[in-house]
Amino acid sequence: MAVFTEVSLQEADALAKKLKLAPVAQLKGITGGIENTNYFLTTAQGDQYVLTLFERLSAEQLPFYLFLMKHLASRGIPVPDPAASPHGEILHEVCGKPAALVDRLRGASVLEPQASHAARVGDMLARMHLAGQDYQRSQPNLRGLDWWNETVPAVLPHIGEAQARLLGAELAYQNHVAESAAYAALPRGPIHADLFRDNVMFDTDGEGQLQLTGFFDFYFAGVDSWLFDLAVCLNDWCIDLPTGRHDPDRARAMAQAYCAVRPLTAAERHLLPALVRAAALRFWISRLWDFYLPREAALLKPHDPTHFERVLRERIAYPLGAEALLEESAAGQPAQVEPVNATAETTP
Repeated sequence: MAVFTEVSLQEADALAKKLKLAPVAQLKGITGGIENTNYFLTTAQGDQYVLTLFERLSAEQLPFYLFLMKHLASRGIPVPDPAASPHGEILHEVCGKPAALVDRLRGASVLEPQASHAARVGDMLARMHLAGQDYQRSQPNLRGLDWWNETVPAVLPHIGEAQARLLGAELAYQNHVAESAAYAALPRGPIHADLFRDNVMFDTDGEGQLQLTGFFDFYFAGVDSWLFDLAVCLNDWCIDLPTGRHDPDRARAMAQAYCAVRPLTAAERHLLPALVRAAALRFWISRLWDFYLPREAALLKPHDPTHFERVLRERIAYPLGAEALLEESAAGQPAQVEPVNATAETTP
């Protein structure tokens, strides 16, 4: 959500007019993120939207994401709903770039979540997966294994020898996992694939009760294993950010809430340790790529790639098994994740 393309008030107002909205009163660039140009847009009537100009995704790829949001919104999942023209068009053009205008969700992101937040994310993530089962469009996860294999050679010259060894070994391991029968058996469908803390909104209801008010930024979505989506969340919502270490209370809350809606299959339970490693690897690679091979953009703030290196090392040293998340310990206390040799690998 950086700003690569400067949009004037007049250019934004032309889109609002096309969509039969009130004139644009305010346009403010959004910092954070590194893929698209984003602005908060407010009309003269006080209606609030997010304007996105797509810098990498093509007009051919974009209908998958936009219609997925429409599909999920129609099934009660709290996601941004793309604004349509009188002719039903939801993919527009601004400054010569493909663009979308979606309603701005109520609430705010919680960057220091508790178990209660993690549980609500797990619950809604499972509901989202089930709601997307009958979505008719299909597009692969564009930041999946094929992209990892293509991108690692580009970042290797920029990192140290120890990092290169870890990156190469983990990539080889994930290719091995992907060839297994258990991996082929994983349930699949549309996934968010980037559901970090800053892509979820919370608020309180009239009685002061916590509510999850939305998932947003679906522009990394694709058809992939549902377990990978859960793994991405476990690696962000349920760790100590400075160290990358597992937080058992939050992880258990998320996993149990997810499984109360959609229980994990045997293949998913078996491959959870491998998939949380895969999720850490995916974001380590992308952060290395964005850090060492950046594009110019106003307000661009690339993320620290060493964060997900730490998370990956933690996931290798302390495998995250399904039993530790889904089964209560005898004393009713959070189950502990047992350490193993840091170079050990889980056989799929």
